Amino acid sequence: MNAQASPPTPPPVASVSDHGLYRRVWRWHFYAGLLCLPFLLLLAITGALYLYKEPIEARVYAGLLQVETSAAPVLDAEALVAAALGAVPGQAVRYVAPAGPDRSAEVGIRTPQGESVSVYVHPATGQVLGSLRDERKLMEVVKRLHSLVLVGPVANHLIEVVAGWAIVLAVTGVFLWWPRTHGKPALAQAGGVLSVRGTPRQRLWWRDVHAIVGLFAAAVIVFLAATGMPWSAFWGQQFGRISGELGIGLPKYLWGPGPSSSVPADPTAAPLAGLPAVPWTLEQVPLPQSAGTAKVPAEKQDHAHGHDAAHADADTETVAQAHGLAGSPDMGLNAALRIFSTQGLPAGTPVRLPSGPQGVYTALSFPDDVRGERVLHLDRYTGAVLADVGYKDYGIAGRVTEWGIALHTGRQFGEINRLLMLAGCLSIAVLAVTGVTMWWKRRPRGQLAAPQRRPGDRATQGAIGVAVLLGLLYPLLGLSMIGVLLLDTLIGLAGRRKRRTAHLVP
Repeated sequence: MNAQASPPTPPPVASVSDHGLYRRVWRWHFYAGLLCLPFLLLLAITGALYLYKEPIEARVYAGLLQVETSAAPVLDAEALVAAALGAVPGQAVRYVAPAGPDRSAEVGIRTPQGESVSVYVHPATGQVLGSLRDERKLMEVVKRLHSLVLVGPVANHLIEVVAGWAIVLAVTGVFLWWPRTHGKPALAQAGGVLSVRGTPRQRLWWRDVHAIVGLFAAAVIVFLAATGMPWSAFWGQQFGRISGELGIGLPKYLWGPGPSSSVPADPTAAPLAGLPAVPWTLEQVPLPQSAGTAKVPAEKQDHAHGHDAAHADADTETVAQAHGLAGSPDMGLNAALRIFSTQGLPAGTPVRLPSGPQGVYTALSFPDDVRGERVLHLDRYTGAVLADVGYKDYGIAGRVTEWGIALHTGRQFGEINRLLMLAGCLSIAVLAVTGVTMWWKRRPRGQLAAPQRRPGDRATQGAIGVAVLLGLLYPLLGLSMIGVLLLDTLIGLAGRRKRRTAHLVP
């Protein structure tokens, strides 16, 4: 007699708690996307553009930045500054020498109206090629849109919250993607995990594209969000302050207040000209051990310097008049540039000009490789090196931050770096489009259609721990997470009340 075949063993069914956690994570992913979608799309578009700042500006402002190579000798820097001031009256606050034989010189001027203007001068003829308001430069507008500084300080804080929620989106997105195959190998389920099912007419196709792109982009999105935080209004400043106090951040004189020139005892002395190379060793440089401010891009510091100088000039001019120092001998920009050259700074390094009797000449060299970063301050009267700060002087937090920023902006490893960050920006745009489309295809007409909340939905200790950790690391994100939690709770209470009412109605 044949033995009766035993019935097949049914596949294990996921527990109710697993389903509850999935729905809860799905809801948080939904809320995060709802809050961040327009901002993430803005960040992706402006970030992609800013990755190619130099080539875009070279094409848009070719008539200002590029000149025909000339056999005529190049005019000295002071003559070029004088030519710029003849076209745009004001105070010269910045000078950028031509980076090559086919490039113009740039002179930053603060006008009597308080505007910061870049004037471009032909280095051989002294002809003024044109000028641009700094805040109206194309890539300056893109950068200010990227941080929402253009809108105001409140919006700038909002971008910090969005960056935090981008991390939440990536973490919850990977959780939702993770295959649940009821005991089979984790990646045995290829559909929706490693391949796209259906057609573009179906919501399933959009869901799979969203999941697969999100999986491969998650690490880049987290990296972009985390490395963008040092620019943020709240977290960046607090991080800079704390790391500075601990002595592990960026040194003073890199972005903080610079040293002061020693006012000469004899203000009638002859101007110093033809200064020899200034001997310099690191031991002679008074380098502080900590930084008091957060790191911001060099372009922003150059721009901000012109505005800050407006407030400083009134005080320094009063000091000068009180001590009879108005018109004290300054070694001059030409001598300062010679000293910077002997110190190994390349042509085209931006130089801030002194503001007031105690001002200094400051060269800011920020090449693509962060290890070559350097800021050098010179006494405006003697040419003495007051401070020379480079990558070697950064604390561990400062070095990590600088590396993160260089990678974030696509500078550290050239075109490969830019293409990787561009892929991250494009992935965010794809995720935004697919997310909206799949929501639109499933939502009932006239409803928000958030994932349903059901009795018994609970978050595991692991999920709570991740949320608490992110909230403590990024306080503004933590506050917004509390707000979303309250909203989710209110929606749940309203849903239960509605069901109870419906049950009581005969």
